[in-house]
Amino acid sequence: MADVRRVKAIVEYDGTAYQGFQIQANGPTIQGALEKALQAVTQSSTRIVGAGRTDAGVHARGQVIHCDITWAGCLADLERAWNAMLPADIAVHDLTQVSQDFHARFTASSREYRYSIYRGAVRSPLVARFSHHVPGPLDIEAMAVAARSLIGQHDFSAFGRPPYGTDAVRTVHRAAFKPEGNMLYFDIEADAFLRHMVRSIVGTLLLVGRGTLSPQDFTNILLAGDPNHPVALVPSAGLCLMRVNYPCG
Repeated sequence: MADVRRVKAIVEYDGTAYQGFQIQANGPTIQGALEKALQAVTQSSTRIVGAGRTDAGVHARGQVIHCDITWAGCLADLERAWNAMLPADIAVHDLTQVSQDFHARFTASSREYRYSIYRGAVRSPLVARFSHHVPGPLDIEAMAVAARSLIGQHDFSAFGRPPYGTDAVRTVHRAAFKPEGNMLYFDIEADAFLRHMVRSIVGTLLLVGRGTLSPQDFTNILLAGDPNHPVALVPSAGLCLMRVNYPCG
């Protein structure tokens, strides 16, 4: 009988049709689809652990998962078989064996997210599935100034809810805007994120860009930790988990 092996993989997915990563009762999830496909291949039930619990409609280019499997063959064969059983909007790659102390979520040192904003005057159906359409003028420099106040360790209660029994303190390593043609990207890296944190931050930064708030107003909202400040969450379609980082690379 084959030994139990702990493996990790990178998962890419279009989250449009899913109720988030984590299994739940009210609809299809990425975790559910991964486990169902893996069971079809291995003929055994396997629990999959993800590095980030992305919300409904959020995408991923670099989600990391781990699981413990009984598989005697080579991992390249398992990867091919797993992908063959997955729906077209989910793919597994870079499947490798790792030590038993590796944990996709708890071993991670940081996560990187990107929020994509489409700036064209008219909506673009070809990018709408993966971006938020924001026509009209934006003061990108003011937004960039405001975003710099996110860097460092802060209580981010103003922008999201922590898991039950934990605090809202997170450390942001990087937060910056990158314009490319009609696209405006907001890239942020932190040790961990609160639920809705990135979407709330982007929504508030857009108020800065429209002149409703100043960069100092944004900083004051962050420091006050008031979750009731005026902001609407931007749509989940624009958000993508780009990469999960680990201490050993």
